[in-house]
Amino acid sequence: MRAHAVRLSSCALVAALLLALSACGGDDRDDPQQVDSVQPPEVGDCRVLEPSDAALPSNSTRTVDCSKEHTAETFAVGDLPTELHDAAYDAQELGAFAYQTCSQEFEKFLGADESTVMRTIISWAWFRPSEKAWDHGARWYRCDAIGGGEESKAYTPLPDTAAGLLSEQPPPDEWMACVDGASVNAAPKVPCTEPHTWRAVTAIRVGDPNDPYPGDRLVEVKTRDYCSDWVGSWLGYPPEYDYGYTWFHEGEWQAGNRRSVCWAATTA
Repeated sequence: MRAHAVRLSSCALVAALLLALSACGGDDRDDPQQVDSVQPPEVGDCRVLEPSDAALPSNSTRTVDCSKEHTAETFAVGDLPTELHDAAYDAQELGAFAYQTCSQEFEKFLGADESTVMRTIISWAWFRPSEKAWDHGARWYRCDAIGGGEESKAYTPLPDTAAGLLSEQPPPDEWMACVDGASVNAAPKVPCTEPHTWRAVTAIRVGDPNDPYPGDRLVEVKTRDYCSDWVGSWLGYPPEYDYGYTWFHEGEWQAGNRRSVCWAATTA
């Protein structure tokens, strides 16, 4: 049996969360009452967000009726923990808290486990108050489900609600991640209902919650070996097969991620 590996090293999972980003100027899509509001937003709000919105620390895009076309749905809102109230507006600790909190709530919201959530084309973005509202004492966070990921040029519209969207087993292919290209990093992710050459088939665990970061090389080797075995099993151990893997670095590890994604070369 020969297995051919194609690797993809990525920092995409939480890089945007940990960057120090500053707010930009006004947008005609903004709701003036939300721009510098100290009041927290509401769970269940829907918006038409664009990829450029998810890169910003705050968002005041007008809400829309969820029965109308939208690309984002707020699934979690809350107060930042007391120990973060004196943190700087762009502190990395805020991103780490958001990763842990939004990730856990995202799984509950979609009705899926961690492995499934890491293989969907849907992702999440988090927002804090504007800098002006922060200076006035606002300390809330908002987690939005969005119809795409970091590499998306445009977001896919979501259903009236994305709650429970991945609870069906197996999850609907229209929301699961595939790639149509020579390798797993040769093209953006597409829904598995579209023509594809690679499918994300599992997200394997490469460490325990309290483990220190073992280093890039060890994470990659462990990912490669686990994915080779797992994909071979998933494909029924053919004489030859191709597999790929996405592994993550120290920034994602420190934020809480302990998984790598395994890809099978398949059109099914």
